Amino acid sequence: MDPVSTATDLDNTTMDFEDGSDPVADLKTQLGHLQIGGGGEMLIDEYDPVDEKPDVAIITPDESSEERDPEPQADDYDTMKARFLPEIQDLETNSETVHTWEIEGWRNLPRKARGPIFECGGHPWRILLFPYGNNVDFASFYLEQGYEEGGVKPVEGWYACAQFTLILWNKHDPTIYTYHTANHRFNAEESDWGFTRFAEIRKLFAPQWEDKGRPMVENDAVNVTAYVRIYKDPTGVLWHNFINYNSKKETGMVGLKNQGATCYLNSLLQSLYFTNAFRKAVYQIPTEKESDRKTANSAWALQRLFYSLQSNDDAVSTQELTGSFGWETKHIFEQQDVQELSRILMERMEERMKGTAAENALAKMFVGKMKTYISCINVDYESSRIEDFWDIQLNVSGNKNLDDSFKDYIQVETMEGENKYFAEGYGLQDAKKGVSFESFPQVLHLQLKRFEYDINRDAMMKVNDRYEFPEIFDASPYLSESADKSEPYIYQLHGVLVHSGDFNAGHYYAFLRPTADAQFYKFDDDRVTRATMKEALEENFGGDYANMNGVRNPYTRTISTKRSMSAYMLVYIRQSRVKSILEPVTEEDTPPHLAKQLNEEKVAAERKRKEREEQHLYLSVGVVTEENFKAYQGFDLTTWDLEAGLECAPKIYRVLRTSTLADFVKTLAEKGQVPPEHLRLWVMVNRQNKTTRPDQPIPELDITVDEAYAKYGGRDKTFRLWVEKASDFENSRPVWPEASIQNGNNQPLLVFLKYFDAESQSLKGVGHIYIKKHSKVADMYSMIQQLMGWSHGASTLTNGFTNGNATPPQFALYEEIKHSMIEPMKPKSTLQQSEIQDGDIVCFQRILTEKEALAISQAGGYTDARDFYDYLLNRKTVTFTQKGGGGDEEAKEFKMDLSRKMSYEQFSAKVGEYLKVDPTHLRFWTVNSTTGKVRTAIKRNANQNLYQILYPQFGSYSSSNQRDDHLFYEILDMSLSEYDTKKNLKVTWVTEGVSKEETFDILVPRSGTIHDLLIGLQKKANIDEETMHNVRIYEAHGGKVYKELREDYLVTTMSDYQTLYAEVTPEEERNAGVTDRPIYCFHFDKEANKCHGVPFKFVNKPGEIFKDTKVRLSKRTGIKGKAFEKIKFALVQKIPYAKPAYLEDDDILYDIANQDDLLGLDHVNRSKALAGKGDSIFIR
Repeated sequence: MDPVSTATDLDNTTMDFEDGSDPVADLKTQLGHLQIGGGGEMLIDEYDPVDEKPDVAIITPDESSEERDPEPQADDYDTMKARFLPEIQDLETNSETVHTWEIEGWRNLPRKARGPIFECGGHPWRILLFPYGNNVDFASFYLEQGYEEGGVKPVEGWYACAQFTLILWNKHDPTIYTYHTANHRFNAEESDWGFTRFAEIRKLFAPQWEDKGRPMVENDAVNVTAYVRIYKDPTGVLWHNFINYNSKKETGMVGLKNQGATCYLNSLLQSLYFTNAFRKAVYQIPTEKESDRKTANSAWALQRLFYSLQSNDDAVSTQELTGSFGWETKHIFEQQDVQELSRILMERMEERMKGTAAENALAKMFVGKMKTYISCINVDYESSRIEDFWDIQLNVSGNKNLDDSFKDYIQVETMEGENKYFAEGYGLQDAKKGVSFESFPQVLHLQLKRFEYDINRDAMMKVNDRYEFPEIFDASPYLSESADKSEPYIYQLHGVLVHSGDFNAGHYYAFLRPTADAQFYKFDDDRVTRATMKEALEENFGGDYANMNGVRNPYTRTISTKRSMSAYMLVYIRQSRVKSILEPVTEEDTPPHLAKQLNEEKVAAERKRKEREEQHLYLSVGVVTEENFKAYQGFDLTTWDLEAGLECAPKIYRVLRTSTLADFVKTLAEKGQVPPEHLRLWVMVNRQNKTTRPDQPIPELDITVDEAYAKYGGRDKTFRLWVEKASDFENSRPVWPEASIQNGNNQPLLVFLKYFDAESQSLKGVGHIYIKKHSKVADMYSMIQQLMGWSHGASTLTNGFTNGNATPPQFALYEEIKHSMIEPMKPKSTLQQSEIQDGDIVCFQRILTEKEALAISQAGGYTDARDFYDYLLNRKTVTFTQKGGGGDEEAKEFKMDLSRKMSYEQFSAKVGEYLKVDPTHLRFWTVNSTTGKVRTAIKRNANQNLYQILYPQFGSYSSSNQRDDHLFYEILDMSLSEYDTKKNLKVTWVTEGVSKEETFDILVPRSGTIHDLLIGLQKKANIDEETMHNVRIYEAHGGKVYKELREDYLVTTMSDYQTLYAEVTPEEERNAGVTDRPIYCFHFDKEANKCHGVPFKFVNKPGEIFKDTKVRLSKRTGIKGKAFEKIKFALVQKIPYAKPAYLEDDDILYDIANQDDLLGLDHVNRSKALAGKGDSIFIR
C-alpha cells in the first residue's frame, strides 16, 4: 500500500524525528487535528507478513529557535497531557484516560504484541506493537479497540471518536521520550489506528538517544503511555471517511446526484423541497392526464423529483428535470446564475398553477412589496411606484452584516446641485431618492452579491469578505412608516446556500433546517449529514479563519488559512408563519397518480435490475407465429424491431437456458391453448441476401434451450424460431407433411403466401402451404383458392374477383427473393426449377382489367405488386408541421407515409389532398436538426424527388444539419407561380424597448417599397392604425445600425437575407429638443467585434451625467434589474478593431462622444445557446 496522508504531505517537507526536542506550540495544536492513516491501511490483524508495506510516515515537530518552556518529564502525566494532547476547540469531551504499558523483554516479544486492556469512554482499548516493525525498519505502535479480546464483538454500528497520543519513554529516565498524536473514528472495520514509522529500531537500541546519554530501550525494557480522549459526536460524522455511508439511514433524508456542474441547482431544489408549502403547491398542479404532463412538463418532472426525495432510499437524479427544462448536456456542465434560475423556475411554476387550487400560492409565499420614490425637499411633490419582489439582492462589499446591507439598500440619496430632479409643475428641485419596503414575504430569499466585476482585473471575482448573518433577524426597522406592522416581521433562518471556491470553479452545497425545531443538515449533492449551528452560520461568514493555525475544523482533513466557502443565498421564514410554511407534507398532500406511477416504475426498475443480474442464466427466444405473419405488411414474415404489443410483432420470451425445448413448447401451448404435440419449432436463419426465413424443423425436444441455441442459433443474441401449428391429423394425432412422403426425391416444401390486394392497397400474409418440389408453379392456384376461400363455380367471388365462366381466375405470382428483388414466376416451371426452398415467400395478385387498373391508378394507387413492393422499400414516414401555427389545431402537425421516389408535384399533391388545399398554394421548408426550427424554403423542381429533398448531397452542410423525416409547410394566399413574382423579406418586430423580438416573413411586390413592407407587417403583427404612424424600419449590418429606410425606398435591390428591424419610434425621440442629438447603440460581448442583440438609436442629452443616462437606457432597452446592472457601457469609434472606452457614472456622454462614435453595451450574449456556443438559463 502507498503511505497515507500525513503532515509530510501537507507541508511537502520530510520530517524525521531525531530527538525529544520540544515542538512549536501552534504546530502541536495543528498536529492534534490531523488524520493519521486511512481506511483499511491500519487493519493490522489482516496483514500478511509477506505483503506488509509501510503505511504511515512519522509525524515529527519542526525545530524552533524560540525559547521554550522547561521540558516536561514523561511520568508527569498531567503536564504531558496538557502539552501533547490539547483539547480540540468546539468539541465536547466524553471521557479521557491515561494508560502506561511497561514493556519488558523487547527482544523476546512476538512479531505482534498487545498491551493490557484499559477502559475509556466505556470502551476497552489496548496498545498494539510491532516490535520489529510492520514491514519497515521502524517500531510500529497503534491504538486498538479491545472488544475482540475473549471473542466479544462490538455492538452493531459501534464507533468511538478518539484523539490520542502515544509516548514511548525510558522508565529509568523520563526525560527521554518520543511521541506521536492522531485522531480517528474507530469502528468495527477500522479497529486500530496509529503509526507504522513510530521510531527507528536502530536508534531505539543505540547506546544513547539523541545525546541524552542513555538508550531509549534500556535493558530490553521501555514504557509506552497512551493518552486517550473520547469526544462526543454531535453530527454523527466526526472524522467519518464516508465509506458505506447511508444518508437515509443516518438522517432519514436523501440527496441529489450531481450531473456535472448542477450542484447549484441541487442546493436550490433542496431548499425549495424543504419549504413544505412550496412542495404542496407544486403537488396541486394538475398532471393526472397525459395531456397535462405534456403542457406542464417541467411541473410534472418537479413533482416526480419531490416525490422521489420523499420516498427513495438513495440519492435522486435531476436528469429528468433538466431534460424537461430543455437543457442539453452543454447546459448541465456550465455554472449558471442561481438567482436567475430561481426566478425563472418560480415563473414557470406560477404559469402552471394558473386556474388551479394553487393559483397565487407562490406569490403569497415569496412576494413582498417595495416602494421606489423621489420626494422633493422644498415642495410637496413625490413620484413613487410600488413593485413586487421575489428576492432581495444585497451588497456584501463594504458591509459587515445583514443589517448593514439592509441599511445600505434603503439608503437615501440626495439629488441636488447639477443632479436636481425635474418635478412636473415645479421645475428642478432638490429631492431625496430611495427605496423602502412596504412588506416582506413569508419566505424571504436574500441573494448575497458574492461575485462582482473587478475593473482592475477586467473579470468577475468572488467577494470572500467576512459577512455575518443571524439565526433570528428582525426586518421591521427596514419597513416604511406606512407599512402594516400589526404582525412582527421577525424571521428565523431556514437555509444557508454556500459556494466554496472561486468564480471560475467551485462547489455548491446547502445547510437547511427541515422542520422548525430541527437542527441544521448539510446537503452536499448525494450526501446528507447533520451539521452544527457553527457549521451552518459562522463557517459560512467568509473572511479569515478565527483560528490562524491553518486548521479549518475537526470535520475535514483540509488545511487552509483563508476560508474558501461563504454563503451566497439565505432563506428566512417569518416566525409567525413557520408552522404553516413547514407543516409536514402528508400522504394526502401527494397526488395519488404520482405515487402510483413512481411506485410502478420502481417495481419495473427492480425487475429489470434483477433480470440484468440473472441475464446469464436466461436466453432471449424470439417467436414468430402465423398470426404475426397475417397481420404484418412489409418484407419477410415480420420484422424484429417492431414495438412490443403489436399484433404483427414477434414475441420475445426470457427462457431459462437449462430448460428443455419440450418445456418451452409447453409454455407456448398453454398461451395458445393447444396441445403441445400440435406445435413444431422451426429454426429461422439469416440468409446471405439479408432476409430471415424458417430453415428447418428442430427434431429433438429433449435438449436444453442452450444446447439448441448453440447448435442452430448462429450469431444472433436472440434465438429466433417460427412456430408451426399442425393442420392435418390422423387418429387425433398431428401428421407433419414430410412424414407422409415415401419418396425422398419429392419432399414437400414449406412456402409462405402473401396477397397483394390492389383495391385496398395492402400486402399481407395469408398463411403457408406445403407443395412438392417437383410440382409446377401453376399447381399453387388451387391451393391459393382453397386458402382464400374462393369458389371455382361462383359467378361473383369475394375480394373483388369476378368470373362468370367458372374458370380459374388469373393470377400473377411473384417470388419475394429479397427486399429489392421481386421476380415473376413462370406457371409451367417446377418449384425446383424456380429454385424454391423451405421458408420462401410467394406473393400473388389478381390480374386487373384495364378499367380496374385505370381507376386504381387515377386514385394514386399501385396496380402491380412489384410497384407496391418498391413503395414499401422506399416508404418514408414524414412529419409535416404548419409553419407559424394557426388554423385548425388538427391540421398543425400530421404524419404521412410517402415514397422517397415521389416528385415534388406528387408529394405536394398528397399533402394538399390531406389538408384539402390546392397543392399549388403549398410551400415547404426543411427543418434544422439542432433547433427544430425552419431552415430553408424548398424550391419547386420537376427533376427533384423527395429523397433528394430530405437527404441533400452527402458531405454538404445541409446533410449534417437537416432533419430527414420532418418538413414545415405553409398555406399561401396565392399560388407558387404568383408567389415567385413577390419578394420575401424578413423583418424583426421589436417591442418592450429592444428586449422582445418577433420575426416575420413578409411578401412584397418585387417593384414595391418599404411602405408595402409596413402594410404587410401591420397585418402579420396585428399593429393598430394609430401605432403604425410611428413605426419605422431600419437596416443593420454586423449587429450595428446601418441606415433608416424611408417609406419610398425601393425593395428591388434588397436581398432576402438583409437584417431589417421595425419598431415604434420612442416618444423621447419624437419629442427630442433642438440640442439633443442621436447616438447609435449596439451590444457586444467583451470585444467590440463580437456583436449581438438588437442595435438601436438613442437620444443623447446635453449636461446629463451618465448615471442618469443609464436610467433612460434601461427604459429604452427594456432591460431592468440585475440584468441591467451587469451591463458595462463604452464609447466605440466607428473604425475596425476599435478598443472600447468604458464610461463612469460621472461622465457626461454628450461632451465626450463624437458624431460618429457608437455607444456599446458590453454584456453576455444571451442568444448563444441557440448557436451552440454558450448558454442562457431557460426552462421550457
